[in-house]
Amino acid sequence: MGKTHSLRAKRFRNIDPWIVLPYVTLCVIGIIMVFSSSAAVSMQTGGSPKSYLIRQTIFVILGFIVAAFVSAINLTKLQNTRFLAGFAGLLVLALFYVRFLGARINGAAGWINLGFFSVQPAEIVKLFLILYLSRQFAHYNAVPGKYGLKQAAWPLGLTGFMLLLILIQPDVGGVAINFTIAMVLFLGSEIDWKTGSYVIVFGVGGLMLFLPTIARFIATHLHNYQANRFVAYLDPFGTTSGVGNQLVNSYYAISNGGFFGVGLGNSVQKMGYLPEPNTDFILAVIAEELGFVMVAIILILLCIIVCRCIRLGMYAHSMYMTLLCYGVATFIAVETFFNVGGVCGLLPITGVTLPFISYGGSSMMILSAAIGLVLNVSRRLRAREKGRN
Repeated sequence: MGKTHSLRAKRFRNIDPWIVLPYVTLCVIGIIMVFSSSAAVSMQTGGSPKSYLIRQTIFVILGFIVAAFVSAINLTKLQNTRFLAGFAGLLVLALFYVRFLGARINGAAGWINLGFFSVQPAEIVKLFLILYLSRQFAHYNAVPGKYGLKQAAWPLGLTGFMLLLILIQPDVGGVAINFTIAMVLFLGSEIDWKTGSYVIVFGVGGLMLFLPTIARFIATHLHNYQANRFVAYLDPFGTTSGVGNQLVNSYYAISNGGFFGVGLGNSVQKMGYLPEPNTDFILAVIAEELGFVMVAIILILLCIIVCRCIRLGMYAHSMYMTLLCYGVATFIAVETFFNVGGVCGLLPITGVTLPFISYGGSSMMILSAAIGLVLNVSRRLRAREKGRN
């Protein structure tokens, strides 16, 4: 009993404050802002003003438990081939299910309804790719001699298959984030520089060459809802009465807030003008109520987590840990970039949530698990440094 207590105390002392404090602070801000942005709309639809507050609080508490569990787990268990194969199989089945049998929301079929909350398989794919590709590329690096595209063909092929299943939901934002995670892990794995160069040149070149075809495919073969997002991005004020309405109202919210905001709970745009004020556009509500200062604080906290992940990856004593940290950093950074870019009109609206702030069970659980991975690596690094002293 005494040894167990001592071990837990040592693990607690090895907790990384540069990860934990920003993570907890962002989650608390998220709970407050989810309540502020959803209470009025919930009452208008006949619901309780505290319904989203209660759910988000539960999601955050569960997220803390998930993060603590993952931070303490033996990383070798996450590298087990059977575990990863089973994980991949379940994800592929889930992606097929949501595409052909799942409920459609805003023109996309990406959710499995579990009653209390809906699971989004495309979110889980982000965590899977971090675990799977980190293991695969680290394994190749452990083998003497450089490896190239031949060795990476299977993991990249599986990744491409999953991305295709996400694309046909359709979930363009999910595809972009998962693709970026895969590419960062691929290029960060010390692959032969010639192979890496070929992938970059042909990948970017192919994307630019086929971009008009991709855009046409989205507009004609997917859903008008997806195509309208591109129209709103290109000309929001020309389509104010239609598809550009949500982006224009986001502009109004940001403009109304100024530096210090109009006060918590006093947003006008959340009163039916902004769609999804507690998820996709929660940053616009924050900007209106608490101003540019709070937006800057949130982005700085997210930046601290990302930079800390990168730093831990640089000093990790194994390629597997390095890639885990790089994958998590990419996950949080790209998701933040897509959400902020969509709210500000710098990117088409993709339906990507703001990490740790937006309402959602799937997002909170997966992000918390990702934080747990980084805390796991940090704990091992700290324990190793103390062992040397």
